[in-house]
Amino acid sequence: MPRIAVARLWFEGNSFTPVPTGPAELRSREWVAGEAALARYAGTATELGGLGAFLATRPDWQATVLRCTSAQPGGPLTRDAYEGWLAEVMDGLAAGAPWDGVYLSLHGACVAEHEPAADLATVRRVRAAIGATPLVASFDFHGNMAPELATLLDGASVYRTYPHLDMDAVALRALAMLERRLAGQRLFGAIAKHPRVLHSFHMRSEAGPMAEVWAEAAALEGDGVVEAAPFGGFSWGDAPYAGPSGMAWATTPEAAARAAAAVRDAIVARLPRFAVSLPAPRDALATALAAPPGLVALLDPADNPLSGGVADTPDMLRVLAEAGPPVPTVFAFLHDAAVVARAAAMGEGARAAFMLGGRTTDVFGPPVAMDAVVERLTAGRFVNEGPMERGAPVDLGPTVVLRAGLLRVIVTSRKEAAVDPAFFALHGIDLATTRLLANKAKNHFRAAFAARCSAIVECDCPGPAALDLAALPFRHVPASWR
Repeated sequence: MPRIAVARLWFEGNSFTPVPTGPAELRSREWVAGEAALARYAGTATELGGLGAFLATRPDWQATVLRCTSAQPGGPLTRDAYEGWLAEVMDGLAAGAPWDGVYLSLHGACVAEHEPAADLATVRRVRAAIGATPLVASFDFHGNMAPELATLLDGASVYRTYPHLDMDAVALRALAMLERRLAGQRLFGAIAKHPRVLHSFHMRSEAGPMAEVWAEAAALEGDGVVEAAPFGGFSWGDAPYAGPSGMAWATTPEAAARAAAAVRDAIVARLPRFAVSLPAPRDALATALAAPPGLVALLDPADNPLSGGVADTPDMLRVLAEAGPPVPTVFAFLHDAAVVARAAAMGEGARAAFMLGGRTTDVFGPPVAMDAVVERLTAGRFVNEGPMERGAPVDLGPTVVLRAGLLRVIVTSRKEAAVDPAFFALHGIDLATTRLLANKAKNHFRAAFAARCSAIVECDCPGPAALDLAALPFRHVPASWR
């Protein structure tokens, strides 16, 4: 009976977000262990859902789920948040030893205040603790991957869709590699990097340059190559290993190295097609209002929570408020517990003056003054419809919908991206009668909304995930890579 240990830290760090990510952010989104972890995510499109599916077909396997946690992308993890999680995992590994294998669900772009390459630090410390015990991991496509990881692991897999719809599948592939290793079949890994930081706007898996790279990587599999896949990297993670790469796992070191280099070269061959330019918000609003009939999305990627945004920058809201949109418009969303508490104290139907946005910092613009009605208050809990993270529970904390004319503004107590239809259903938003959906979002939004929208328009606003990388104060990424 194989005995394996499982642990998870899924976090993407934006080095330029003004608010660090502490223990409270980890505990409020996901802080599970043991049988409760498997029960919570059973049947979901997540890594732990994939683990449950794997174990269901292997009744002779025994998995001990150690501490599993995640947080929405944000500022670097504080030292106590990272070290607290790692200490609990290391204690669990020591208490249950010896193990037959270990599986880590990681991100690849985790940044901590004291560890700019925190995923590498995690794998190093786990490897030192377990010795030669087989160790596999799964990663997000946006990982900033250190080549050393391929020498520390016995296998690894990466998301093959963006938006990320295959979180459960990546766990199944990683665990299959572990099973293979326990059967005595060794794999060799390689990671080939390119010294360049790329924006991810044109990295979707359904079409475009990265879709072509994924297809080339898939064609490499077979003849001893078990896994071949690209990483796009994460532009706003100031890490020594930032940027795109190719990863491969094969039955020989030479085959792995060739496949990883081929995937990297496929990215390099398409570099000009990853460049992007975006209109200013006022121009983007005009384009959105002139779009064909139906729901139109106006996206602010610079404050996208899934890129580490704070859901607090005011530029797009200011443009909407000044324009006074002539059509039913929803702004999603601001993250401000104080505004929600004040609205709750007044009650639904009350009218008041609110200062919205710019709570965290005024670097990206001052707050927007708005006279609004408290239209709806909620407890902030729903279950994702999917397809991304289908079935996973979400807790926004208490929320409020404020209304000023035809403009509705959603304000939440916790920061969770508005990329699932259930987010809007919770707030009484009828998307069929909404013309303009202004959202702090980027590519993940498209998973559930591309088919619902007649047009999607992105704009260039100030924010922690701003378009102009050259203006950001990188310390670890050379200027020539940007």
